[in-house]
Amino acid sequence: MARRRALVHAAALAAALALAVAGCSDSGGKDAEEKPEGNKGTKAVNTPRMTIAMVTHSGQGDTFWDIVQKGAQQAAAKDNVKFLYSNDKEAKGQAQLVQAAIDQKVDGLIVTLAKPEAMKDVLAEARSAGIPVVTINSGAQFSAEYGAMSHFGQDEAVAGEAIGTELTKRGKKKALCVLHEQGNVSLEERCDGAKKTFDGRMDKLYVEGTNMPDVLASLTSKLQSDKSLDAVVTLGAPFAATAAKAAKDVGSDVEIDTFDLNAEVVKQLKAKEIGFAVDQQPYLQGYLAVDALWLNATNGNVLGGGKTVLTGPAIVTDKDVPALEKYTAKGTR
Repeated sequence: MARRRALVHAAALAAALALAVAGCSDSGGKDAEEKPEGNKGTKAVNTPRMTIAMVTHSGQGDTFWDIVQKGAQQAAAKDNVKFLYSNDKEAKGQAQLVQAAIDQKVDGLIVTLAKPEAMKDVLAEARSAGIPVVTINSGAQFSAEYGAMSHFGQDEAVAGEAIGTELTKRGKKKALCVLHEQGNVSLEERCDGAKKTFDGRMDKLYVEGTNMPDVLASLTSKLQSDKSLDAVVTLGAPFAATAAKAAKDVGSDVEIDTFDLNAEVVKQLKAKEIGFAVDQQPYLQGYLAVDALWLNATNGNVLGGGKTVLTGPAIVTDKDVPALEKYTAKGTR
Protein backbone atom coordinates (compact mmCIF):
# COMPACT_ATOMS: atom_id res chain seq x y z
CA MET A 1 0.00 0.00 0.00
CA ALA A 2 2.85 2.38 0.86
CA ARG A 3 4.47 1.69 -2.48
CA ARG A 4 1.20 2.33 -4.28
CA ARG A 5 0.82 5.67 -2.50
CA ALA A 6 4.40 6.55 -3.50
CA LEU A 7 3.68 5.76 -7.13
CA VAL A 8 0.50 7.84 -7.08
CA HIS A 9 2.46 10.69 -5.51
CA ALA A 10 5.14 10.42 -8.21
CA ALA A 11 2.51 10.57 -10.93
CA ALA A 12 0.99 13.67 -9.32
CA LEU A 13 4.41 15.32 -9.18
CA ALA A 14 5.01 14.57 -12.85
CA ALA A 15 1.66 16.10 -13.78
CA ALA A 16 2.46 19.19 -11.72
CA LEU A 17 5.79 19.56 -13.46
CA ALA A 18 4.15 19.30 -16.87
CA LEU A 19 1.84 22.15 -15.87
CA ALA A 20 4.70 24.16 -14.40
CA VAL A 21 6.83 24.04 -17.51
CA ALA A 22 4.04 24.44 -20.05
CA GLY A 23 3.90 28.21 -19.63
CA CYS A 24 7.61 28.61 -20.40
CA SER A 25 8.12 25.91 -23.02
CA ASP A 26 7.69 25.94 -26.76
CA SER A 27 6.86 22.25 -26.55
CA GLY A 28 4.41 22.48 -23.69
CA GLY A 29 6.04 19.67 -21.70
CA LYS A 30 5.80 16.61 -23.97
CA ASP A 31 6.11 13.33 -22.14
CA ALA A 32 6.66 9.68 -22.98
CA GLU A 33 3.14 8.47 -22.28
CA GLU A 34 2.56 8.54 -26.04
CA LYS A 35 4.82 5.72 -27.11
CA PRO A 36 6.94 6.25 -30.21
CA GLU A 37 5.90 4.46 -33.38
CA GLY A 38 8.81 2.04 -33.17
CA ASN A 39 7.91 0.86 -29.66
CA LYS A 40 4.27 -0.19 -30.17
CA GLY A 41 3.52 -3.70 -28.97
CA THR A 42 6.55 -3.95 -26.65
CA LYS A 43 6.34 -4.06 -22.87
CA ALA A 44 8.20 -1.76 -20.51
CA VAL A 45 10.47 -3.20 -17.85
CA ASN A 46 8.98 -3.89 -14.42
CA THR A 47 11.37 -1.63 -12.53
CA PRO A 48 9.84 1.13 -10.34
CA ARG A 49 8.25 4.02 -12.22
CA MET A 50 10.57 7.02 -12.64
CA THR A 51 10.07 10.60 -13.75
CA ILE A 52 12.86 12.16 -15.83
CA ALA A 53 12.84 15.77 -17.03
CA MET A 54 14.83 17.03 -20.00
CA VAL A 55 15.39 20.80 -20.22
CA THR A 56 17.16 22.19 -23.30
CA HIS A 57 18.15 25.52 -24.81
CA SER A 58 16.22 24.83 -28.01
CA GLY A 59 14.56 27.65 -29.88
CA GLN A 60 11.20 27.26 -31.56
CA GLY A 61 11.08 25.15 -34.73
CA ASP A 62 14.51 23.48 -34.44
CA THR A 63 13.97 19.98 -35.83
CA PHE A 64 17.17 18.74 -34.21
CA TRP A 65 15.40 18.59 -30.86
CA ASP A 66 12.47 16.65 -32.28
CA ILE A 67 14.95 13.87 -33.02
CA VAL A 68 16.50 14.11 -29.54
CA GLN A 69 13.04 13.76 -28.03
CA LYS A 70 12.22 10.72 -30.17
CA GLY A 71 15.27 8.95 -28.82
CA ALA A 72 14.41 9.91 -25.25
CA GLN A 73 10.79 8.82 -25.66
CA GLN A 74 11.85 5.44 -27.08
CA ALA A 75 14.12 4.78 -24.09
CA ALA A 76 11.45 6.06 -21.67
CA ALA A 77 8.82 3.69 -23.08
CA LYS A 78 11.24 0.80 -22.63
CA ASP A 79 12.38 1.82 -19.15
CA ASN A 80 8.99 2.56 -17.52
CA VAL A 81 9.89 6.24 -17.33
CA LYS A 82 7.57 9.25 -17.35
CA PHE A 83 9.46 11.63 -19.68
CA LEU A 84 8.92 15.39 -19.48
CA TYR A 85 10.41 17.83 -21.97
CA SER A 86 10.70 21.60 -21.77
CA ASN A 87 12.90 24.20 -23.42
CA ASP A 88 13.80 27.88 -23.43
CA LYS A 89 16.37 29.51 -25.69
CA GLU A 90 17.08 32.14 -23.03
CA ALA A 91 19.58 31.02 -20.41
CA LYS A 92 17.57 32.46 -17.50
CA GLY A 93 14.40 30.75 -18.71
CA GLN A 94 16.17 27.41 -19.06
CA ALA A 95 17.52 27.69 -15.50
CA GLN A 96 14.00 28.43 -14.22
CA LEU A 97 12.67 25.31 -15.93
CA VAL A 98 15.41 23.23 -14.30
CA GLN A 99 14.48 24.73 -10.94
CA ALA A 100 10.83 23.80 -11.54
CA ALA A 101 11.88 20.20 -12.15
CA ILE A 102 13.95 20.19 -8.95
CA ASP A 103 11.06 21.64 -6.95
CA GLN A 104 8.82 18.82 -8.19
CA LYS A 105 11.38 16.22 -7.08
CA VAL A 106 11.90 14.44 -10.39
CA ASP A 107 14.03 11.30 -10.28
CA GLY A 108 16.53 12.49 -12.88
CA LEU A 109 17.48 15.51 -14.96
CA ILE A 110 18.84 15.84 -18.48
CA VAL A 111 20.14 19.31 -19.36
CA THR A 112 22.12 21.11 -22.04
CA LEU A 113 24.94 23.51 -21.19
CA ALA A 114 24.92 25.88 -24.16
CA LYS A 115 25.30 28.82 -21.76
CA PRO A 116 26.93 27.03 -18.85
CA GLU A 117 27.28 29.86 -16.34
CA ALA A 118 23.51 30.23 -16.15
CA MET A 119 23.17 26.57 -15.18
CA LYS A 120 25.90 26.38 -12.53
CA ASP A 121 23.89 27.36 -9.45
CA VAL A 122 20.72 25.49 -10.33
CA LEU A 123 22.67 22.28 -10.99
CA ALA A 124 24.31 22.70 -7.60
CA GLU A 125 20.77 22.72 -6.18
CA ALA A 126 20.01 19.51 -8.05
CA ARG A 127 23.06 17.90 -6.42
CA SER A 128 21.95 19.10 -3.00
CA ALA A 129 18.51 17.63 -3.63
CA GLY A 130 20.06 14.29 -4.56
CA ILE A 131 18.77 14.39 -8.13
CA PRO A 132 21.17 12.73 -10.60
CA VAL A 133 22.00 14.80 -13.69
CA VAL A 134 23.32 13.94 -17.13
CA THR A 135 24.13 16.52 -19.77
CA ILE A 136 23.73 16.28 -23.52
CA ASN A 137 24.73 18.06 -26.71
CA SER A 138 26.56 21.15 -25.47
CA GLY A 139 29.04 22.22 -22.81
CA ALA A 140 30.76 18.86 -22.38
CA GLN A 141 33.78 20.51 -20.75
CA PHE A 142 31.57 21.82 -17.92
CA SER A 143 29.59 18.62 -17.35
CA ALA A 144 31.68 16.94 -14.65
CA GLU A 145 32.53 20.26 -13.01
CA TYR A 146 28.83 20.98 -12.55
CA GLY A 147 28.18 17.56 -11.03
CA ALA A 148 26.75 15.62 -13.96
CA MET A 149 27.57 11.94 -13.97
CA SER A 150 27.76 11.62 -17.79
CA HIS A 151 27.68 13.68 -20.98
CA PHE A 152 26.36 12.46 -24.34
CA GLY A 153 27.26 14.31 -27.51
CA GLN A 154 30.11 15.12 -29.81
CA ASP A 155 33.34 16.97 -29.10
CA GLU A 156 32.40 20.25 -30.75
CA ALA A 157 35.97 21.36 -31.38
CA VAL A 158 36.78 18.03 -33.05
CA ALA A 159 33.58 18.27 -35.10
CA GLY A 160 34.58 21.75 -36.22
CA GLU A 161 38.03 20.51 -37.15
CA ALA A 162 36.39 17.82 -39.30
CA ILE A 163 34.53 20.57 -41.17
CA GLY A 164 37.72 22.55 -41.76
CA THR A 165 39.57 19.49 -43.01
CA GLU A 166 36.73 18.60 -45.39
CA LEU A 167 36.56 22.16 -46.77
CA THR A 168 40.30 22.09 -47.43
CA LYS A 169 39.98 18.69 -49.11
CA ARG A 170 37.31 20.17 -51.39
CA GLY A 171 39.61 23.01 -52.39
CA LYS A 172 37.61 25.82 -50.77
CA LYS A 173 39.35 29.16 -50.17
CA LYS A 174 36.92 31.36 -48.24
CA ALA A 175 34.10 30.14 -46.00
CA LEU A 176 31.41 31.75 -43.88
CA CYS A 177 30.48 30.14 -40.56
CA VAL A 178 26.88 31.08 -39.61
CA LEU A 179 26.21 31.16 -35.86
CA HIS A 180 22.49 31.11 -35.06
CA GLU A 181 22.71 31.73 -31.31
CA GLN A 182 25.09 34.27 -29.84
CA GLY A 183 26.75 33.18 -26.61
CA ASN A 184 26.34 29.45 -27.27
CA VAL A 185 29.73 27.96 -26.37
CA SER A 186 29.26 24.89 -28.56
CA LEU A 187 28.59 26.93 -31.70
CA GLU A 188 31.70 29.00 -31.08
CA GLU A 189 33.72 25.81 -30.67
CA ARG A 190 32.46 24.52 -34.00
CA CYS A 191 33.49 27.63 -35.89
CA ASP A 192 36.82 27.91 -34.09
CA GLY A 193 37.59 24.25 -34.75
CA ALA A 194 36.78 24.66 -38.44
CA LYS A 195 38.99 27.73 -38.69
CA LYS A 196 41.84 25.83 -37.05
CA THR A 197 42.06 23.13 -39.74
CA PHE A 198 40.83 25.08 -42.77
CA ASP A 199 43.66 26.20 -45.05
CA GLY A 200 41.58 29.08 -46.37
CA ARG A 201 39.95 32.04 -44.63
CA MET A 202 36.88 31.62 -42.44
CA ASP A 203 34.63 34.48 -41.32
CA LYS A 204 31.76 34.42 -38.83
CA LEU A 205 28.22 35.70 -39.32
CA TYR A 206 25.87 36.00 -36.34
CA VAL A 207 22.14 35.67 -37.04
CA GLU A 208 18.97 35.39 -34.95
CA GLY A 209 18.19 31.71 -35.34
CA THR A 210 14.59 31.94 -34.16
CA ASN A 211 13.81 34.48 -36.90
CA MET A 212 14.31 32.64 -40.19
CA PRO A 213 13.36 35.61 -42.43
CA ASP A 214 16.12 37.55 -40.69
CA VAL A 215 18.54 34.67 -41.27
CA LEU A 216 17.65 34.68 -44.97
CA ALA A 217 18.06 38.46 -45.24
CA SER A 218 21.45 38.40 -43.48
CA LEU A 219 22.77 35.58 -45.66
CA THR A 220 21.45 37.17 -48.84
CA SER A 221 23.12 40.46 -47.98
CA LYS A 222 26.42 38.75 -47.16
CA LEU A 223 26.46 36.73 -50.38
CA GLN A 224 25.65 39.81 -52.42
CA SER A 225 28.43 41.85 -50.82
CA ASP A 226 31.16 39.18 -50.80
CA LYS A 227 31.50 37.36 -54.11
CA SER A 228 34.73 35.68 -52.97
CA LEU A 229 32.90 33.26 -50.68
CA ASP A 230 32.92 29.70 -51.98
CA ALA A 231 31.45 27.91 -48.93
CA VAL A 232 28.80 28.62 -46.29
CA VAL A 233 28.73 26.45 -43.17
CA THR A 234 25.53 26.47 -41.13
CA LEU A 235 25.60 25.08 -37.60
CA GLY A 236 22.16 23.49 -37.60
CA ALA A 237 20.10 21.57 -40.16
CA PRO A 238 17.18 24.05 -40.42
CA PHE A 239 19.54 26.80 -41.56
CA ALA A 240 21.00 24.81 -44.45
CA ALA A 241 17.84 25.15 -46.54
CA THR A 242 17.75 28.89 -45.84
CA ALA A 243 21.37 29.26 -46.89
CA ALA A 244 20.67 27.32 -50.09
CA LYS A 245 17.72 29.62 -50.84
CA ALA A 246 19.87 32.72 -50.25
CA ALA A 247 22.50 31.39 -52.65
CA LYS A 248 19.87 30.64 -55.28
CA ASP A 249 18.26 34.06 -54.88
CA VAL A 250 21.52 35.89 -55.57
CA GLY A 251 22.73 33.48 -58.26
CA SER A 252 25.72 32.30 -56.21
CA ASP A 253 27.36 28.91 -56.76
CA VAL A 254 28.70 28.88 -53.18
CA GLU A 255 28.71 25.41 -51.59
CA ILE A 256 26.37 24.97 -48.62
CA ASP A 257 27.56 22.63 -45.87
CA THR A 258 26.00 22.06 -42.48
CA PHE A 259 26.08 20.49 -39.07
CA ASP A 260 23.32 18.01 -38.28
CA LEU A 261 20.80 16.06 -40.32
CA ASN A 262 17.08 16.13 -40.86
CA ALA A 263 14.85 14.87 -43.68
CA GLU A 264 15.25 18.09 -45.67
CA VAL A 265 19.05 18.02 -45.44
CA VAL A 266 19.09 14.41 -46.67
CA LYS A 267 16.95 15.45 -49.65
CA GLN A 268 19.32 18.33 -50.36
CA LEU A 269 22.34 16.04 -50.12
CA LYS A 270 20.69 13.68 -52.59
CA ALA A 271 20.01 16.58 -54.97
CA LYS A 272 23.58 17.86 -54.41
CA GLU A 273 22.24 21.17 -53.16
CA ILE A 274 24.35 20.62 -50.04
CA GLY A 275 27.93 19.46 -50.18
CA PHE A 276 28.16 17.56 -46.90
CA ALA A 277 26.75 17.42 -43.37
CA VAL A 278 28.22 16.56 -39.98
CA ASP A 279 26.02 14.12 -38.06
CA GLN A 280 26.13 13.96 -34.26
CA GLN A 281 23.23 11.47 -33.97
CA PRO A 282 20.77 13.41 -31.79
CA TYR A 283 18.50 10.36 -31.42
CA LEU A 284 21.32 8.65 -29.54
CA GLN A 285 21.80 11.66 -27.28
CA GLY A 286 18.21 11.49 -26.10
CA TYR A 287 18.07 7.71 -25.88
CA LEU A 288 21.34 7.25 -24.01
CA ALA A 289 20.61 10.07 -21.57
CA VAL A 290 17.34 8.48 -20.41
CA ASP A 291 18.87 5.01 -20.36
CA ALA A 292 21.84 6.26 -18.32
CA LEU A 293 19.59 7.67 -15.59
CA TRP A 294 17.48 4.50 -15.55
CA LEU A 295 20.53 2.24 -15.34
CA ASN A 296 21.96 4.35 -12.54
CA ALA A 297 18.69 4.23 -10.57
CA THR A 298 18.08 0.51 -11.04
CA ASN A 299 21.60 -0.92 -11.04
CA GLY A 300 24.04 1.81 -9.95
CA ASN A 301 25.68 1.93 -13.39
CA VAL A 302 27.43 5.05 -14.70
CA LEU A 303 27.83 5.20 -18.47
CA GLY A 304 31.04 6.76 -19.71
CA GLY A 305 32.95 6.62 -16.45
CA GLY A 306 32.53 10.36 -16.01
CA LYS A 307 33.79 11.08 -19.53
CA THR A 308 31.91 12.20 -22.62
CA VAL A 309 30.19 9.41 -24.52
CA LEU A 310 30.71 10.47 -28.13
CA THR A 311 27.79 10.27 -30.56
CA GLY A 312 29.65 11.98 -33.43
CA PRO A 313 30.95 13.50 -35.57
CA ALA A 314 30.57 11.75 -38.90
CA ILE A 315 30.85 13.39 -42.35
CA VAL A 316 27.78 12.57 -44.47
CA THR A 317 27.63 13.11 -48.26
CA ASP A 318 25.27 12.21 -51.10
CA LYS A 319 26.87 8.75 -51.18
CA ASP A 320 25.46 8.03 -47.71
CA VAL A 321 21.89 9.01 -48.56
CA PRO A 322 20.61 5.52 -49.56
CA ALA A 323 21.51 4.18 -46.12
CA LEU A 324 19.90 7.12 -44.30
CA GLU A 325 16.61 7.78 -46.09
CA LYS A 326 14.54 5.17 -44.27
CA TYR A 327 15.65 6.56 -40.92
CA THR A 328 15.04 10.22 -41.78
CA ALA A 329 11.57 9.19 -42.99
CA LYS A 330 10.92 7.93 -39.45
CA GLY A 331 12.38 11.10 -37.94
CA THR A 332 15.19 9.30 -36.12
CA ARG A 333 18.16 10.65 -38.13
